[in-house]
Amino acid sequence: VHNGVIENYQALKDELVRDGDTNFRSETETEVLAHLIGKLYDDSCASTVDAPGKRARLFDAVRTALRQVIGTYGIALVHADVPDFMIGARRGSPLVLGVGNGENFLASDVSAIVAYTRDAVYLNDFDLVAAGPDKFEISSLAGDITEHPVSKVEFTAEDIRKGDYPHYMLKEICEQPNTVRDAMRGRLNHEECTAKLGGLNMAPPELRDVGRIVLTGCGTALHAARVGEYLIERLANIPTEVDFASEFRHRNMPMTSETLVFAISQSGETADTLGALRESRRKGFRTLGICNNVASTIARENDGGVYMHAGPEIGVAATKSFTSQLVVLALLGLLFGRMRNLSAAEGNRVIEALEKLPEQIETVLDLNDQIKAIAKRYAHANGFLFFGRQSNFPIALEGALKMKEITYLFAEGHPSAELKHGIIALIRSDLPSVFIAPDDSVFPKNLNNIEQVKARKGPIIALTSGNCAKHLKEIANEIVLLPEAPDYVMPILTVIPLQLLAYHLAVELGRDVDKPRNLAKSVTVE
Repeated sequence: VHNGVIENYQALKDELVRDGDTNFRSETETEVLAHLIGKLYDDSCASTVDAPGKRARLFDAVRTALRQVIGTYGIALVHADVPDFMIGARRGSPLVLGVGNGENFLASDVSAIVAYTRDAVYLNDFDLVAAGPDKFEISSLAGDITEHPVSKVEFTAEDIRKGDYPHYMLKEICEQPNTVRDAMRGRLNHEECTAKLGGLNMAPPELRDVGRIVLTGCGTALHAARVGEYLIERLANIPTEVDFASEFRHRNMPMTSETLVFAISQSGETADTLGALRESRRKGFRTLGICNNVASTIARENDGGVYMHAGPEIGVAATKSFTSQLVVLALLGLLFGRMRNLSAAEGNRVIEALEKLPEQIETVLDLNDQIKAIAKRYAHANGFLFFGRQSNFPIALEGALKMKEITYLFAEGHPSAELKHGIIALIRSDLPSVFIAPDDSVFPKNLNNIEQVKARKGPIIALTSGNCAKHLKEIANEIVLLPEAPDYVMPILTVIPLQLLAYHLAVELGRDVDKPRNLAKSVTVE
């Protein structure tokens, strides 16, 4: 079993074919690796007939084969000759050993084994493990025996059950009052009106010396980074830049010693984000992680970081991890801000807004039936456009991504002001526009954009708050009224109706909500 990409598989296959191996049943690189290991095993000393000898031969064959491989892999291997024996190896793709009582397990993620054991060993790159039911041994690709601690998995099998929910995604959406609370638990300093984030491993003078911040990630984590850009600049007045992790690692970005890089990843194993982290550290920049898995590769390789404490997220479409990331980024903005020009009174207002969030999220979740009804009415739409301004522009991107991921419908997110720069040509009666337009300083401009769509007979679903609903009453087809909140926490409230809208549309369309086509929970290949 193989996760990853073997880049030189064609050369390896050609050599196997030249040696007479033509019995390939597929075009996958995984099969090439199995054939290569099998050939090396068969070519070794055939006189070895005892089980220990066969196990040693198989392990040597795996090590020899992997020394020829260019690319990434997380593999688990068994052979008919040696039952009750398995081999695992890792390079660039996660692999965890579950240590049980008279049984051991190999998996790419602890969520697969937590029903059997909560004791886990996280393998590093170039590690190989040989395991029987009662013991295991880990060595490097070079042949050196290595020691690894056995870690206790933080969650239980009960945490990854759906319970009474029809889908994991809905369960995880509804868990957000608790996960948001957990993300800030013990991290609010009321006395000094700031945040406590000891995991950054940075002394106060080092935090004050940060002159620029770069946030990087992929997919939903990238959208969290885009919200974080607004939050940090708004609260701390530090120039902040966001870049795709896949682009960051291949750019020669101008950076100084005052630059601080944050790599954001729910799993802590995202290949492109891990590559960006390694590239940043290679160039000598302090690089911190924001992730959900305390034993992940990003968590182990960074210079420090902040854990989200969102608990296991099983649904492929990220929901609760996104809002937890936003809370962490708000805490970072508060911490950096209070070390600069943010007053104690302003810091206290941020803390109060954060502490209100769990109750406000409960209020948003009470809108579930309304949003379900909206989804039914628009189930036959040919797609959706999402619009927002300032920190709600990334929420438009995230809403569109959720819609694409689990409904397979066309969906795009844009800044509202971009409507008149070409996007308005798409407006038609079968393409609803979702506007994120809370009661804030840019609502009048959002209202103008909404009127432009209405004039062209485009259906409008509006997310708003406060007194702004009365301005939309005669314009929007649907109005979702949210609790009032300051702009630095409002994105946490505005994204949840979009998660619910995508979920209910996917259910209405008969999609596989938790396992949408062509997608994986952790993207561990480039």
